[in-house]
Order: sequence, then C-alpha cells, then structure tokens
Amino acid sequence: MRKSAIIFNKINKILEWFLIIIFALLVLDVLFQVLSRYVLGTSFTWTEEFARFALIWMTILGAAYLNAKKEHLSMDFLFQKLSKSNQIKGAMLIEVLVFLFALAVMVIGGLNLVYTTLHLEQLSGTMRIPLGYIYAILPFSGLLIMCFSVYHIYTLIKTNNK
Repeated sequence: MRKSAIIFNKINKILEWFLIIIFALLVLDVLFQVLSRYVLGTSFTWTEEFARFALIWMTILGAAYLNAKKEHLSMDFLFQKLSKSNQIKGAMLIEVLVFLFALAVMVIGGLNLVYTTLHLEQLSGTMRIPLGYIYAILPFSGLLIMCFSVYHIYTLIKTNNK
C-alpha cells in the first residue's frame, strides 16, 4: 500500500472515531436533558447549547468524512453514461470544484468568521465559550476536504496512467 493511502486511511480512522465520540456526547447530553427535565423537574440550559454545538461539529466534520469516502450525495445517472475517459475527466473536474469551494467558502470564509467572532469577543449565550472556537471547525473541515480532493485527484491520475 502506498504511503499516501496509509496516511489517508489513518486520517479517516481518526476522523471516524472523533465523529463517534461527538455523537456519543450528543446522545448523552440529550439523554441527560430529558432525564433532568422529567426526573428532576428542572432543565439545564447548557445542555441545549452543547447539543447545538455538537450537532454543528458533527455535521461539518461528517461532510469532510463523507467527502473522503466519496459517499456524499450525488446524482450520477448522466455521469454513468459517459465514456470511461470522460468519467475520469469529469471526476477530476468535480474534485477541483470541491477543492475550490472548500478553499473559498470553508477555509477563507471560515477563517474570516473565526477571526471576526474572536476579535469581537463574541461568547455563546449559556456556556460563555468564545464562538470563534465553535466556528473553527469550518476552516479545519475545509482543509480536510481540500486534502481529500488532492488525494482523490492523485488517485484518479494514478489509475488513469495504468
């Protein structure tokens, strides 16, 4: 197995475990909220905010994970009708567009959002966490998606040259 494939698989495994941990924390948080509301007769406001932040992180990191696995939603009925060489060209074009989207929107836009919220010292309502830390997942996931796109393009080139 190539070194790039080994690194790619390790990153995916780490990302997979991180998503599992976030999901487990989300489930425990919501379970605690429900139990405290019905058993203790009181609800803790921080649990709702934590659930929102966990869901944000899980969704954005999950998008990067699905991009790595090439399991994101797509309609490929026209794509399948193309010749094999045109499918490879189309797949490369898609990866370049995904890379550019991740760069422009997620990394550059995300870094701008993180900088702005940290500079303005915006805090979350209940937990008083700087919102820039919560939004930092956006450029991080964007960088992951960019790396995955480069890896996919590299694999397409390698398979095309065989």
